[in-house]
Amino acid sequence: MKPRAYSLARPQFSVVSPVYQANATVEELVQRLHAALQLLSPAYEIILVDDRSTDDSWARIEALAGQDGRVRGLRLSRNFGQHRAITAGLDHCHGEWVVVLDCDLQDRPEEIPALFAATRQGFDLVLACRTQRRDVWHTRLLSRLFYWVLAYLTGLPQNPEIGNFGIYHRRVIAAVLALRESIRYFPTMVRWVGFRAGYLPVEHAARPAGRSTYSLSRRLGLGLDIVLVSSDKPLRLAVQAGGLLAAGALLFVPITLVRYWLGLILQPGYASLIISIWFFSGLLLAALGLVGLYVGKTFEQVKNRPLYLIDEVAEPGSPPAS
Repeated sequence: MKPRAYSLARPQFSVVSPVYQANATVEELVQRLHAALQLLSPAYEIILVDDRSTDDSWARIEALAGQDGRVRGLRLSRNFGQHRAITAGLDHCHGEWVVVLDCDLQDRPEEIPALFAATRQGFDLVLACRTQRRDVWHTRLLSRLFYWVLAYLTGLPQNPEIGNFGIYHRRVIAAVLALRESIRYFPTMVRWVGFRAGYLPVEHAARPAGRSTYSLSRRLGLGLDIVLVSSDKPLRLAVQAGGLLAAGALLFVPITLVRYWLGLILQPGYASLIISIWFFSGLLLAALGLVGLYVGKTFEQVKNRPLYLIDEVAEPGSPPAS
């Protein structure tokens, strides 16, 4: 779906928050956003993108939009994922400065004025750096491992203390939206477009309700997608591994021949032969599978399907769904 045209009275600030299974937090989120944004300007908008929650998050968003004209809601036709939901909100926001934050209240809305104040130092974007993450220890450990592998394979710096939360100038958002690849990961896209970035230490709040919907399998799947769309390093590593094995084989051939001529090999080893066949066959299949993943992602991209589809819009004047 194409984004709507900018209104003539463009707000100074837009807040975009993807919402999923957040019926326990969305009302408090909006209340605290109002309190924080009113310290900066009366001209702001709050865009809540419901990624097809199965609880009553959408009903609450509709009610909030009906109460205040600065709140708008978008409901996607199915669950497209957090980062496509962010893209939907960015496509429909109007502000000169755009804040992106999660809906679980671990990103504190009270930090927004400080983030905006930091832009006065000449930054086009200021990212929130979570100094003390309030997640359980194994989540923090997996997060650090995830970002370390991701940084190595993509060649882009990754910081586990930095997520979606930050404030971005309109031209940064325009650059991010120009990237229409089907695999979306907002932090990596922000790093790729560049611009002058600042970092601000912020407090990371404990989750007031519920638990993260990012399981280990979802994190691994997301990481694989990001690597495939951002880097060809896995292919290069496969080529390097093949070269090293070929070099080892070339060294092993003359050694084997010399041992044979010296009479040291009396009976060829059946076990070593079978092991070699299995090893190299597995390596070849892994390399072919890796190439297949890249081909599959290319096929997915050339289909040029919409990144998301909007089912319902909640704003002043729009009747609630029956």
